[in-house]
Amino acid sequence: MKNTVLALLILCWPFASEVCIGQNQSPKKNVLFISVDDLNDWEGSMGGNSQAITPHMDKLFESGLLFTNAHASQAVCTASRNSLLSGIHPSSSGWYGSTAAMRKTYDQVMTDHTMLPQYFKDNGYKTLAAGKIFHSGVSDYRDKTDLFWDETAPRYQVPENLKERGDGYGGSHFYPFPKEGSQIINHYGEGFRNGHSLCYGALEPEDIPGGKMFDELIAEWAVDQLEEDHEKPFFMAVGFVRPHVPYTAPKKYFDLYNLDDIEIPEVPEDEMSDIPNLGKAMAYGTIKTGDHFAVVNLSDTYWKELIYGYLACVSFVDDQVGKVIEALDNSKYADNTIVVLWSDHGQHLGEKKTWRKQDLWEEATRVPLFFKVPGIDNAGLKNKQAVSLLDLYPTLVELCDTPPVPSLQGESLVPILQDVEAKRGRPVLTTWRYKNHAVRSDDWRYIRYRDGSEELYNHQTDPKEHVNLASDPQYAEVIAEHKKWLPTNDALPAGDTEWKPDALDRRVQDWETDDSTPDWLR
Repeated sequence: MKNTVLALLILCWPFASEVCIGQNQSPKKNVLFISVDDLNDWEGSMGGNSQAITPHMDKLFESGLLFTNAHASQAVCTASRNSLLSGIHPSSSGWYGSTAAMRKTYDQVMTDHTMLPQYFKDNGYKTLAAGKIFHSGVSDYRDKTDLFWDETAPRYQVPENLKERGDGYGGSHFYPFPKEGSQIINHYGEGFRNGHSLCYGALEPEDIPGGKMFDELIAEWAVDQLEEDHEKPFFMAVGFVRPHVPYTAPKKYFDLYNLDDIEIPEVPEDEMSDIPNLGKAMAYGTIKTGDHFAVVNLSDTYWKELIYGYLACVSFVDDQVGKVIEALDNSKYADNTIVVLWSDHGQHLGEKKTWRKQDLWEEATRVPLFFKVPGIDNAGLKNKQAVSLLDLYPTLVELCDTPPVPSLQGESLVPILQDVEAKRGRPVLTTWRYKNHAVRSDDWRYIRYRDGSEELYNHQTDPKEHVNLASDPQYAEVIAEHKKWLPTNDALPAGDTEWKPDALDRRVQDWETDDSTPDWLR
């Protein structure tokens, strides 16, 4: 017997690191990395809108830890996603929005650092991607795509007759537009093309390329991948596009709601009276009359109709998330896969009289962030402290027991995943364009614009941020404490060598020159 054991040990010795030791170690965890574009807190578990029908995400959120006070580094698709995937804050990188500027300055900003998917690929993972992971899809950098991913899903093909409805808006992945085109253009005319994506519509199969929305194809691709054999651990990124504008989805998701019953947010008439001009300039939006003015003057019901469309899109994407999670649960990877679900930023639906993200208020920055981790028992728990999407990269590094990445600017959330009472220890910094910042702590939001103007909101008493307390001297210490977390050296926009006033400054200057601030923003 002793001779037999000795012979086996001798046989095994040359391959010990690959076979014998490996048999006694837990296999590397897989990562299912789900992003949902423009998803605010309108899920049952987040409580942002009691009318939202999201059974699949709510069920998923009961299986792990949901962070209910998570915030983006910048509330716009390109900058938020590149910040999350790089682990670098926009105020350090200078990546405030322009994809073209990011492409030109990628090597300068990243130096020897790597984006999240490349990091996993370099550390022995099979990396797969479908849909909108970066702003442009699976990559914002054509020459880097092969560095990021081993396999990617096909792009969405939209025939020209369906593209005409959107007049070439954005990328193909945002289509289809409503059958009759944009309500904004139909009502106001061609001069309002900057806002024509702010539209909605229920779709019949003939309105959809091949009868399937892009998100349906993304879900099918992910299901297929989860049914395959993968020799290496995988990092699978699944990026859903809805509820990004236009608010279109198959008709059955609109049928879940009754338009007459849709509730609009409570917005005081004087909502903007205590907002600095730079904040008002952000709220104004892209339509030449201002977004909110165009919405409320299109018809008495258009505000409600857009919410109706957004809710339908949320329920539609909830269904797609459900398909992927069900496939994971039925797969051989169910017990060894980390699930993370996140959104790149929130979305206003008329709150603060605005209809975009691209500002520094709660509706724009707050997102759902969820983790389910094999071996960690936190099912159904929620954590209410402020956390950042920047925390996602270091959290996955620690969870997967891969080499540390010293240049990351977030904090690992593993201590909180293991003990929901653990503290992150600092508030979240959100930026919108150069030198405009919000500092979100557990109970407060402090905003400082680049001209020195300020806002302060107490989330214990004013969660909808209706009353700006910044001018009240009794809150001077609160402001001073939050100011400590502002950047000491803001990076110039990537590629620039000096700061030049942008569209926000020009808008404010025009208003102040001839006292022409729109009445609805006063």
